[in-house]
Amino acid sequence: MMKNGNSHKGKVLVVDDEPNALRVLSAILAEEGYHITSSDNVDKAIAIIQQVDVDAVITDLKMPGKDGMDLFEHISENYPDIPVVFLTAYGTVESAVSAMTRGAFYYFIKPPDYMNLKGILARAIEQRRLKREVESLKLRLLDEGYRHRLIGNNPEIRRIFETIESIKESLTSVLIWGETGTGKELIARALHNSSSRKERPFVAVNCAAMPKELIEAELFGYEKGAFTGAFTRRTGKFEEAAEGIIFLDEIGELELSLQAKLLRVLQEREIERLGSNKKIKVNFRLISSTNRDLKKWVSEGRFREDLFYRINVIDIKVPSLRERKDDIPLLASSFINEFCLREKKELTVSADVLRLFQEYPWPGNVRQLKNIIERAVVLSQGKVITPSALPEEFMSVRKQKTMQNTVRTLKDLEMQALRDALHVCNGNKSKACRVLGISRKAFYKRLKDLYPTEQSQTLNSDVLTEYCPMVAKQRE
Repeated sequence: MMKNGNSHKGKVLVVDDEPNALRVLSAILAEEGYHITSSDNVDKAIAIIQQVDVDAVITDLKMPGKDGMDLFEHISENYPDIPVVFLTAYGTVESAVSAMTRGAFYYFIKPPDYMNLKGILARAIEQRRLKREVESLKLRLLDEGYRHRLIGNNPEIRRIFETIESIKESLTSVLIWGETGTGKELIARALHNSSSRKERPFVAVNCAAMPKELIEAELFGYEKGAFTGAFTRRTGKFEEAAEGIIFLDEIGELELSLQAKLLRVLQEREIERLGSNKKIKVNFRLISSTNRDLKKWVSEGRFREDLFYRINVIDIKVPSLRERKDDIPLLASSFINEFCLREKKELTVSADVLRLFQEYPWPGNVRQLKNIIERAVVLSQGKVITPSALPEEFMSVRKQKTMQNTVRTLKDLEMQALRDALHVCNGNKSKACRVLGISRKAFYKRLKDLYPTEQSQTLNSDVLTEYCPMVAKQRE
């Protein structure tokens, strides 16, 4: 049975095997404004909870088959935030009190005081709502902390920490460069969050993701009627970043014409909206990033030299994950904690997985590691992340490594063939050549290739001794 009141104070599941008691309580609470779902047995109630986001449960304690205590234990184990209120006869008060010591919200003797019950129910639902809001806020704050936290003990990362500390209050332009996925925006945000400007705007613009036709309007803004579709005035990103930081991600993707306008903005500290000739003063700090070799692009005429030196007053090189593999366990641990918190899981990572992480080349850098760990946390069923939770490419890398370790190189095989031939022929070079099926000239050439320090065209006796233990024995 389901009834709706005029307003929705919350969703309540009422469970009782007595039809009349179930009908009366449901009607009273529906009239009060609660959204009511009812059940006359525990199995049906459990099925309802699995499908409906219930705010509270009111259940009879004694019922045939599974009783209210069984329902309470199921809720406590699987939905611990749902408050449970018991209805009980005089003879089962002791059980109800016992349930309250284990976390039940309240209990009433049948028939209940309905006014009092409504007050208790309202308090239970409000308490659950507040708990959810606090948990949501905590998750948001933790998520912000994880997303904006720079992690690492590698010497290169420690140098970046030191650089951030020394330049955080400066207005000087900064260029952050490194491969895609290394955390360039993270460093820009760390600069912002550690400075006195942290309460001011941080405006990020992805120059590579924005259509070329729109990026000028996005950066500088526009007036109403400046172009087709400009129905209202629009403030640009430089104005939005007033007194704060504007972060131009992948600045190398800007066209040369826009680079010239950007240079003028940096020199004059003023902008003009599209469709206007009015100059607007702007105060901001510029942080740029690139995964390109801008010096090379300058020499090729693809990036303005004057702009390059203007944005590159201080440069920060971000190492690839391949260059800081000693940080992988620390990064992995942080990402596992982040995603376990979100997924409400408790997981550790196996030593085998960490070994695979050390062997993998990480073309996508830290961003790829984070995505891989998110996938592993979601897929893992037990308490430990094992290689089975990783993409197939990780096992392919291991197989390739194994093959490299087990398959001998052609140079190794040639060296062994020369040794074997000399050994079988007791150091007789002519016989060794015939056994190998090669000319004497080819024989010496291979020896020279294998032993580049051997300069003479004749076989040095020391080299021969090393190749043929039988000759060494004869020399003794």
